[in-house]
Amino acid sequence: MPQAFNGMAASDIEGAVWHKSRHSNSQGSCVEFAKLPGGGVAVRNSRHPDGPALVYTPAEIEAMLLGIKDGEFDYLIRD
Repeated sequence: MPQAFNGMAASDIEGAVWHKSRHSNSQGSCVEFAKLPGGGVAVRNSRHPDGPALVYTPAEIEAMLLGIKDGEFDYLIRD
C-alpha cells in the first residue's frame, strides 16, 4: 500500500474510513478524520472528499485535540 502524504487526493488513500463529527452542520461544513494503517491520521474537507488530505502523526493529533479540549482555539469561532 502506498504511504499517504500531505496534499494527495483524499480519495486515493487506500483503506481510509472517514469519520465526520456528529456536530457537523447540514451543509456538510466539517472536516473528516481517518486513522491510517501506519498510525497516522488523515484529515479532509467534507465538502470536497476527493480534494487534498493533510496527514498528521498521532502526536500532532494528540496535541491538537488536547488544545481543543482546553479551549485554546475557541477564539477561532467567537466574534
